[in-house]
Amino acid sequence: MNRITFAGNILNDVIKIIPAWPDKGMLVPITSLSRAVGGSVCNTSIDLKTLDPALDVRALGKVGDDDAGEFATAFMKNKGVDVSRIVRVAGVPTSFTDVMTIAATGERTFFNMHGADSSLSPEDVDAASLDCDIFHLGYLLLLDSLDAPDEKFGTQAARLLAHLQASGIKTSVDIVSEKSDRFEKIVRPALRYCDYVIINEFEAANATGLPATDSRGRVTTATMRAMAEALISLGVRERAVIHSPELSASIDRDGNFTAVPSLDLPAEWIKGSVGAGDAFCAGTLYAIMKGMDADTSLRLASCAAACNLAAYDSVSGAKPLTETIALETRFKRKSQG
Repeated sequence: MNRITFAGNILNDVIKIIPAWPDKGMLVPITSLSRAVGGSVCNTSIDLKTLDPALDVRALGKVGDDDAGEFATAFMKNKGVDVSRIVRVAGVPTSFTDVMTIAATGERTFFNMHGADSSLSPEDVDAASLDCDIFHLGYLLLLDSLDAPDEKFGTQAARLLAHLQASGIKTSVDIVSEKSDRFEKIVRPALRYCDYVIINEFEAANATGLPATDSRGRVTTATMRAMAEALISLGVRERAVIHSPELSASIDRDGNFTAVPSLDLPAEWIKGSVGAGDAFCAGTLYAIMKGMDADTSLRLASCAAACNLAAYDSVSGAKPLTETIALETRFKRKSQG
């Protein structure tokens, strides 16, 4: 496998660095302001192309006919991503997110404005012309038209994924970390038509209805395994992968389970965490495309996420493969629970 198409959210991230989160009604200064690309399509495609420039990486989606849309499209193109399937939509703004990042910890909170990418629908994806091995869709819960109901498949996203699978294309999804009760109606139908799902522990817990932590509030191999097994039972065909700050885990359709602790990074390494999940996703997809075993896949993906944490924005931390895997020897891993 060497060809992959990323579809879904295409954003501008407006990154605002603050010293602390204010109490309600209080003021806090913004100490730094910058703009970067954001969203599943931009982040994961750039991370993957940086990891291995030889891959055929394509972006598919919608942006507004505005400066933000031009910025996102040009940025991806300059990184070597094929942007010929990105459509400009007149009269609708490009989606954007205000990313409020606490300087000392890298903790971030998102305020998102839905825009052109919300109108992406199954009719915008021509399976016959995709010419790819994997189609990755992100993010469920943040794509209004694809999240809409479908009488036969449950959602429009599920309809799209089912059609792509029937065309011989492997399908993969990611989810946005939304605190809501929409997971059962929107996420679960799509899982039935996924070959791969790559999500964090919060999203996995909401998708499966299982707790992400044990009675002591810890993410453990046991809680990760239970959620991963549930994702397979919900219909994921080949591999379910869950990542968290503590560890990541993978299970295949035969029940083979693997868990790897995260790298134990020093506090000064972490500048921000926006896009860390997308970097992990890119590492996982690369491993899948290259036929790596689950342990190697999780180790690579966690190193890719660690690279991301060294930058304030979503893609500047991305490194080529050799530099990425070098973190494996530079840092120890956390104790596995």
